[in-house]
Amino acid sequence: MSRAVLWTKVVAGGLLMVVGGPAFVEYIRPSDEELRKRYNPDLQKRSAEQGERRAQEFDDYVNKLKHWSKSDKSIWYAAQEELDNKRAAIEAQRAQAKEETRTQREEMRKEMLGEK
Repeated sequence: MSRAVLWTKVVAGGLLMVVGGPAFVEYIRPSDEELRKRYNPDLQKRSAEQGERRAQEFDDYVNKLKHWSKSDKSIWYAAQEELDNKRAAIEAQRAQAKEETRTQREEMRKEMLGEK
């Protein structure tokens, strides 16, 4: 057998694997619609209800990534900074609510003592 025939077989086998493998997988893989049809009705209903919410969450996340990428910092640092800011805001709200509750209790205590 000559080398040309051998190389032809090698190239043909390689092309068969490189092109034929993914084509075969794509041929046997069910489409998203076929998979949804196989769901039971409860899952179909839940999937339909949550689809828009998940799409909106994904869009929000992509927009945040775009915003973070405009920063001169790394995306990870920008994301952590935003998370830290959110935590600080939540802590400030909790502290304010605690202070309001304390003030209300003091006022109620004063009213109770003043009436007795």
